[in-house]
Amino acid sequence: MGLGVGIVGLPNIGKSTTFNALTKAQNAEAQNYPFCTIEPNKAIVPVPDKRLDELAKIVSPEKIQHSTIDFVDIAGLVKGASKGEGLGNQFLSNIREVEVILHMVRCFEDGNVVHVEGSVDPIRDIEIIETELIYADLAQLEKKIVKLKKEAKFDKTAAARLDIANALMSHLEELNPVCTFDQNDDENFIDLDKELRFLSNKEIIYGANVDEDSLMEENDYVKKVKEYASSKGNDVVMLCAKVEEELVGLDEDEAKEFLTDFGVTESGLEKIIHTAFDKLGLQSYFTAGVMEVRAWTIPKGCKAPQAAGVIHNDFERGFIKAEVIAYEDFVTCGGELKAKEAGKLRLEGKEYIVQDGDLMNFKFNVS
Repeated sequence: MGLGVGIVGLPNIGKSTTFNALTKAQNAEAQNYPFCTIEPNKAIVPVPDKRLDELAKIVSPEKIQHSTIDFVDIAGLVKGASKGEGLGNQFLSNIREVEVILHMVRCFEDGNVVHVEGSVDPIRDIEIIETELIYADLAQLEKKIVKLKKEAKFDKTAAARLDIANALMSHLEELNPVCTFDQNDDENFIDLDKELRFLSNKEIIYGANVDEDSLMEENDYVKKVKEYASSKGNDVVMLCAKVEEELVGLDEDEAKEFLTDFGVTESGLEKIIHTAFDKLGLQSYFTAGVMEVRAWTIPKGCKAPQAAGVIHNDFERGFIKAEVIAYEDFVTCGGELKAKEAGKLRLEGKEYIVQDGDLMNFKFNVS
């Protein structure tokens, strides 16, 4: 769907190791020195969903297809990135293309792993990155204001946008992120944001990278990150990138046993993927047949014809109705036929808002 999550943070805090584990492949270098990742690594990551396994037990399909998310591993930023330090301008432009930021933060001590700032301080690290995002937004907005001043002499719409841009400039100059701008529901601001894709207005998930011991009980660094994130209305996912990488290649039973040893039931990466999927405003509906059981990715609030269009444009263009069974009813009844016999199959029209987990068949006609 063209929506992505960018993994950002200072150099050497576990971004590329996390990316390696996310993609189940060692296609992003993880070295103990800054800027080992120069070009952004991109990967399509399946969204873990145990419901697909339950559907497969009933249908016995030839294959299972998950929903997916695009993840981008963006090279480490440093103080001064917005002014070009550490190839910063290039990396900031990579962030502009994603919808959600996964901000990895180092929450562990290890004398063998160099910290670019010389010490471990997650809040300082967070503020370095977020300040650079604000500076980058300032630079973008300054250029836009120059153009708007010229256009405003002849165009009332441009004049209105200039007023909003100037107000936002004052807000940013006080090092406040775009997301806290009090006129963010104004149409002129919305237009500016769509055009400039402000970095400090993106959804953020903090990935608190800890050592193995802290998986059992969160350390003081994680507590500080959670307190900071709570004040901003953002989510925190705690993980040990080293452990996540060790999970790569294990089968389901081995991975479950491995996680149990650390007192957790779900890997940090699974939590990150699920949180990112939600932050992107996405959900899944299912189709289930002998050929495949599949999750289809749609925006929350999507209506039935648009959901059908994800499969094929003709499904949306010629949409007549949708046969819908709730996931719980499908599983409880033991399949489509028995669910239909139990009166659990519904016919829905063009205004139906698809619910997460709906089992759907579409009726359409294209003449």
